[in-house]
Amino acid sequence: MRDADELTCLLRAWRDDIDSVPIPTFAELLIPAQKQRSAPGMAASASVQVTKTTGWPDR
Repeated sequence: MRDADELTCLLRAWRDDIDSVPIPTFAELLIPAQKQRSAPGMAASASVQVTKTTGWPDR
């Protein structure tokens, strides 16, 4: 039971620590205009393309 009480105290202290930090707020969200760019040339063939995340060919 003593371990449970210590854990409860630790969790309460952790929660109080988190609650003491204010959540940031934004009065106005400003998103800059995106630049217009032309599409890049197609370097890969249509049958095999490499994914951006894994580097393995899509099949």
